[in-house]
Amino acid sequence: MSVITSDVMTSELMHVGIRPTGYRLPDEARVGRVRLQVSDLGASLTYYTGVLGLRVVAQEGAAAVLGVQDGSALIELHERRAARRIPRRGLLGLYHFAILLPDRAALGRVVTHLHEVGAYAASADHLVSEALYLADPDGLGIEVYADRPREQWPTNGREIAMATEPLDIRALARAGGGEPWTGMPAGTTIGHVHFHVCTIYEAEAFYHCAIGLDKVAWRYPGALFFSAGGYHHHVGTNTWAAGAPVATREDARLLEWELRLPQAADIAAVAANAAQAGYDVRDTGADRLITDPWGITVRVTQRSNP
Repeated sequence: MSVITSDVMTSELMHVGIRPTGYRLPDEARVGRVRLQVSDLGASLTYYTGVLGLRVVAQEGAAAVLGVQDGSALIELHERRAARRIPRRGLLGLYHFAILLPDRAALGRVVTHLHEVGAYAASADHLVSEALYLADPDGLGIEVYADRPREQWPTNGREIAMATEPLDIRALARAGGGEPWTGMPAGTTIGHVHFHVCTIYEAEAFYHCAIGLDKVAWRYPGALFFSAGGYHHHVGTNTWAAGAPVATREDARLLEWELRLPQAADIAAVAANAAQAGYDVRDTGADRLITDPWGITVRVTQRSNP
């Protein structure tokens, strides 16, 4: 295992991973909003604002948009009364969506805040990042994390090395500097999404070959990770719930997630590539909706969209 040093960081990051043999997403591709189906909008709003520190940006009827201090919208909640809670084993579909904080100090303040409100969170050191794991009232998985500097990300040849190791939670809390928690700070984004899938082969066919993401980590047991631009992952997939049913319209679930690209021509290119590979592609004006084998829909849109 090696570590990317600062003087070769840019060059190394451009060469990590395995590129698709055909269409490849631009390096500037990023994850945008996630849209979730929940059973009780009021209960979800209480959780997402009180525990996670998000703000209600807009609300109308049975839907609400949540964001951070700079007004950026990250999450949409759509209520479907009596939607079934995610079972403990999980469903094929969303494993978690991940909220990326701008720095380690912000994550440290989250640790202190969660302790103060009595909210349980699991934790892990992934070598490239430090992460907390929670579940909302419907059992939808949430990761809150901060990246380590890219020059510290370890590699195994062309692969970005990730692991799940114990997190030094006390040291992380100290990194908050004793400053008060004021909610999710400006600069917070959705960093990645992670899915339960049936087979790694099918996940590779969709996210690597059809969508055009690079494979960046492939030795993690039962999982495969994809990204654009040398990131450690924008999409994670795993078979840890193999044999479980697919999430349906009757379940709490991910309705769709955004893949934001720099140009309209990029949207057309990925849509054409996915259609040629045989996947369902729907035209919604400027955007395209593409659905994977487990009913997970990605909205391909332009990065300038709010």
